[in-house]
This record gives sequence, C-alpha cells and structure tokens, in this order.
Amino acid sequence: MTTAAQPPRPIVTPCVKVCAVDGASGYCLGCRRTLPEIAGWARLSDAERAAIMAALPDRPDPMIALMAATRP
Repeated sequence: MTTAAQPPRPIVTPCVKVCAVDGASGYCLGCRRTLPEIAGWARLSDAERAAIMAALPDRPDPMIALMAATRP
C-alpha cells in the first residue's frame, strides 16, 4: 500500500505583492518586513514567522516617511 504524497502546506506571509524597500527605514513598502526577513521567510520556523507578523503593526509605516519626503 502506498500513501499519496501530501503537498506542502502553504506558508503564511504578510506579502501584498508591493515589493519595494524604503532605503531610509529598510522596510518593505508593502509588508513592512526587512530584506533579511523577506529573504529568509521560507526557512524560518512557524514561531519565528509568527513573531515577525505580530511585530509588523508596530513598525513605522514607510509610506508616510516616503510621502513626506516627496512633498515640496
């Protein structure tokens, strides 16, 4: 008897497909993660990803700073 291989379970991500990192803050404009967090996301444990996701709402919104910098 063979068992069917289970597909990998999806990884929860805050990505909203707006991938641009603000040079001043280092945060992605879409999800507020840093480049190292984005690059290592698939290798992080569920607990590590959950901790980052919990911290995201408390991070500064890089769009606010970006918009302020572009105003005359």
